[in-house]
Amino acid sequence: MEGIKQGLLGGIAELGIAVSDQQVDLLLDYLNLLQKWNKAYNLTAIRDPQAMVSKHLLDSLSIAPYILSDRYLDVGTGAGLPGIPLAILFPDKHFSLLDSNGKKTRFLIEVRQQLKLLNVSIYSERVEHFKADARYDGILSRAFASLRDMIDGCEGHLTEDGRLFAMKGVFPDTELSQLPKHFIVEASYALSVPNVEEERHLIVLARH
Repeated sequence: MEGIKQGLLGGIAELGIAVSDQQVDLLLDYLNLLQKWNKAYNLTAIRDPQAMVSKHLLDSLSIAPYILSDRYLDVGTGAGLPGIPLAILFPDKHFSLLDSNGKKTRFLIEVRQQLKLLNVSIYSERVEHFKADARYDGILSRAFASLRDMIDGCEGHLTEDGRLFAMKGVFPDTELSQLPKHFIVEASYALSVPNVEEERHLIVLARH
């Protein structure tokens, strides 16, 4: 476990984000729960804990500099990525985690309980059936189908000046050419994730 912790600390230092000792412990607790539940529930294809640190925890934390608003919806959150790592990092912001897979949301309820994450809400349903109490400043997605599908499914949950944050691998040129006219790419960032060689991008979409 010490090697895992060192890998996490080294990656956090490389990302240049400030994380307290307590937050590091919470991230490691989350990783432990993910490993434990993954054996029975198949929450992620990644089995190796070091790879989980890079491809799940550090990948999620790599967008931290762009998380500036108060209320976020993580759509298709799966095992809680990027929502749980970001909720640990930003206890003053609220994160709603949405996934239609009951096994995954049961896992997330356990995580919230064990880690006492008071800034996390969990919903088990498809985005097109989801009815939120209020709209969100930002909607996050790490594994949603296409940008067009993300807009179609999520636009109704955004505040007027809200943003969609889509985490992607290679730069999605084809998907960007299919955006509806009333949305623009406000920004795109090439993400540098420690110990991850594959390309990673964050695309920020806003209403035109």
